[in-house]
Amino acid sequence: MAAAWNPWHGCRKASEGCRNCYVYRQDAQHALDSSEARKTAAFNLPVRRSRDGRFKIAAGERVYTCFTSDFLLEEADAWRPEAWAMMRLRHDLRFMFFTKRIERLRETLPPDWGEGYENVTVGCTVENQEMAERRLPCFLDTPIRHRVIVCAPLLGPLDLKPWLTPAIEEVSVGGESGPEARICDYDWVLAVRQQCVEAEIPFWYHQTGARLLKEGRLYRIRREYQHAQARKAGIDYKITDRE
Repeated sequence: MAAAWNPWHGCRKASEGCRNCYVYRQDAQHALDSSEARKTAAFNLPVRRSRDGRFKIAAGERVYTCFTSDFLLEEADAWRPEAWAMMRLRHDLRFMFFTKRIERLRETLPPDWGEGYENVTVGCTVENQEMAERRLPCFLDTPIRHRVIVCAPLLGPLDLKPWLTPAIEEVSVGGESGPEARICDYDWVLAVRQQCVEAEIPFWYHQTGARLLKEGRLYRIRREYQHAQARKAGIDYKITDRE
């Protein structure tokens, strides 16, 4: 089971991967300013209880956190300590957030973080080689219990080999969605997969993107099929696989 928790909404664009951000695209349909961060009505969702006294999010669920903003956004500094406290209290849940601001994590950690909360997974997003070289050294140097690399939207070929250590639990790859989506070359996807296989790190192809170049042909894939088509490719790699 999985739940979504967006304690705040809105974000400032941080790098090239943000150019066609889906949050901006969705907010534009409702004339909302995506660059203005604000707490949401769901801020305390992890600790809300039903009338019978049980938590509304049941124990054991994965909680996708802050997917309409960035958990390390500067404007959220005043709210984040309470969010950390809820994560600590709900140690029976598995929280996951992705960030393009990994360099801010160390300075925003709670005092009892240690080597990381056992129930929190941090994903570092890298969309091109420049961002990989900028963010991943910091990612590996920061105390985190569970780390994943998220190559999305994948905008070019990536050499991740210097950072594919046992500290990385998974690498996830996806193309860009939306009407202005940039091309994702399937060869880039396969190259990242091969690096993961060689390093014996799980690989997940989570979505094709809207414009996929494969074997010289450009495929335009509607949003509702992008996850299914990625699964249909059958290239996910697990440690139990033998190639």
